[in-house]
Parts: sequence; C-alpha cells; structure tokens
Amino acid sequence: MGGGGGGGGPFGGGGITWLPDNKRVIYLAERDGWMHLWTLDVTSDKPAPRALTSGKWEISAARLSNDRTKVYFTASEVHPGEHHFYTIPVDGGAFTRITTTTGGHEVTVSPDEKSLVDLYSTINRPPEIFVTAFAAGSKATQVTTTPTPEFLAFKWIEPKVITYKARDGQMVYARLYTPEMVGARRDPRHPAVLFIHGAGYLQYAHKYWAGSYYREHMFNHLLAARGYVVLAPDYRASSGYGRDWRTGIYEHMGGKDLDDVVDGAKFLVATEGVDAKRIGIYGGSYGGFMTLMALFTTPDVFAAGAALRPVTDWAHYNQSYTAPILGLPQTDLEAYKRSSPIYFAEGLKNQLLICHGMVDTNVFYQDTVRLMQRLIEIRKESWSVAPYPVEDHSFTEETSWADEYKRIFRLFEGYLKK
Repeated sequence: MGGGGGGGGPFGGGGITWLPDNKRVIYLAERDGWMHLWTLDVTSDKPAPRALTSGKWEISAARLSNDRTKVYFTASEVHPGEHHFYTIPVDGGAFTRITTTTGGHEVTVSPDEKSLVDLYSTINRPPEIFVTAFAAGSKATQVTTTPTPEFLAFKWIEPKVITYKARDGQMVYARLYTPEMVGARRDPRHPAVLFIHGAGYLQYAHKYWAGSYYREHMFNHLLAARGYVVLAPDYRASSGYGRDWRTGIYEHMGGKDLDDVVDGAKFLVATEGVDAKRIGIYGGSYGGFMTLMALFTTPDVFAAGAALRPVTDWAHYNQSYTAPILGLPQTDLEAYKRSSPIYFAEGLKNQLLICHGMVDTNVFYQDTVRLMQRLIEIRKESWSVAPYPVEDHSFTEETSWADEYKRIFRLFEGYLKK
C-alpha cells in the first residue's frame, strides 16, 4: 500500500524518514488517538511535533514522493471500511484524494510518478489490477479479470456496513446480511448467527474484498439464503478504529470485546426481530476463542456455537502476541485466568462444536485436547470435536473446508431451527 518508486521509501509501521531540509523528520503516530502524519524539527531547542493530518480516521501506509516534497498515503478518511489513496505536501495543507470508487484501493506509483497501478476490490469482487494516470478523477483501465464467468454472474449479497451502540456508548461497526438481500424469506423461527473474525486486531466490517475471509463471506451468504440474519461485528480491538479501540482489551481478552458481541446479539433482537433463543455464533482462531468465551460466560445468549482452531488458554500461546496485551503469566496470572476459556468451561449449557487441525503450528491442537479433558472431568456432554489430521491453522484441502462448513451448518440447522 502507498506509493512506490524512489523518494524516501515507506515510513509506516514505526518507521521515520528525513525531509529535504534535513531538519525535520516525518512519521506516523497515534499521538491524538488515531494514526496520522506528523513532522518534528529535531534542530529546535524545544522540538514540538506538528500534525499534517487529523481526524477520526487512520493512515495505514505512507511514503515520500521522488522529489520529497509530497507524501503519498492510504487512509480511511472517507469511511472506516474504505481505503483510498491521497497526496499531501510535506509542509502540510490540504490533501488530495486520488481514488474515488467505493471499496479498497492499494496503489503503487510508477517510477516516473505519472501513472498508478491500483489493486482495487469491492465487497463482492476480489482484487483486480487497474492502471490510470496519476491525477484525481482519471479513468482507470482494468487489466486483469480473475473470477470465473459463473462467479461474476452470481448475484452475491452486498451486506450493509452498519453501526450499533455498545453498552458503554461506543459505536460498533458490523456487516449485516439478511435474507431479503438475497431475495430469500426469513425462516419463520427467526434464527440469527454472529460471525466473529480472527486475529483480534483485524477488520471485517469493510467495503472491500474479505481477503482470507472470502469463504466466511460466502458462508454468511448461504446462511442468509437459508433464512438466517447474520451479523459480523468489528468488536473491541479490531483494526481501523483508533488507539482507544485497539487497546480496549488490555489485561482482559473476552471482556469488552465479548460485550460488543453480546450487544450485537441484543441489537439483532431489537432491530431485526430475531428470536433471542435462536442465536448462534462461530469464528476461527481469536474468533474461536471468542466463541468459547461466549458459550462459557454468556450461555443464555447463544444457543449453539462453532469454535474453529480456538485458543483455550492464553498462557499456552505465543508470548510475542499475549505479553503486550496480558503481560506475563508469571506476574499477571489473574489477567490470563480471566481471559482464558478453560477456566470457565463449567458455564457451558448449550451446543458446542470445536474444529481443529491436528498439525496446527499457530494454535496447537493440544489447546483443544486440554479443553476436551476439562469438559470430560466436569461431565459436560453438549459438545463435540472434529479433528483434521492433515491440516495446519489455515486449512489447505478443499475437502477439509467443505467438511468443516457442513458441520457448522448442520449445527445451526439442528439447534437454531429445532
């Protein structure tokens, strides 16, 4: 993302670079709570950072132009669920938006800075390469077409990107799929499903292609076509919503983030008329962890859930991920206990399906094995496990993906429509 070709190179992600006067540096920082461009005169006796951009939106990548007089950057200035390409003088002032079409734009500037290559996608169209002149409003020429004619001819749902209010007053962005969007009728039993994205710090409620979540996007489409209402929230700590949102889970994963999910379920009852006793939940990795926490700690909210490759005990996960959020198990044991599903397994009342690859090198299969033993010890019976002998964290075999989603679908059909 951002521009290519010469200049000072990219300086996002904690990087920093010099401006032409050799007195000032430019960098990205969250000083005002959102990721923006800042400059600093390092020759001053009292250096004071100066903001070049501001507002409740974020810059995801930036770099200098060849002559080092402008900055090219990608940002969510239009909407948290859109990425557009901009330019701004290094001395500040008005910025110019170059891309205009709704969706996600990942732009590379040609070496002579006269043309742009735009990797552009929408909710229902995967990324394609477009070429255009480097000027606002220029007509772009599409040079790739990757989907099959059958894919392009299919009438995919375009989910709405909506907001709802969480219990602490914060607004949560989410994708909403309804049967009407696909020309279907709602099931008379009014079931609903919440999809919980993985990684924790990731975004799904956006207006461009779902990337590695295209399968879930299509599965949500299938659920809607079968009469379900589906909500996919960007819960606390999801990316794209500023520093305070990102840090909302510190010292307690499964706290505010789970509140956001539960409040999403209540939102569907209040606004979409779903049956409060027929709500399911599913997700993988962090989404699998959240599914376990939902079924274990808020058992009256969700009638069934599918936890895919879930973390069950954060003390057994990668320290580089957990330590910045929870600290260390040796010194912050209570943070790990209140954040780990295995300590709340007694709360399971409704149906749980766990799916996990046995050669997972991210969340080890032993996480699921330890939880299985705990559920056996406390005499819980409303659970099942589907192991996948040849699969890592992200499945590679088409047969495994098909098996997993068939099992999730049967779970919801059996316990949300029963």
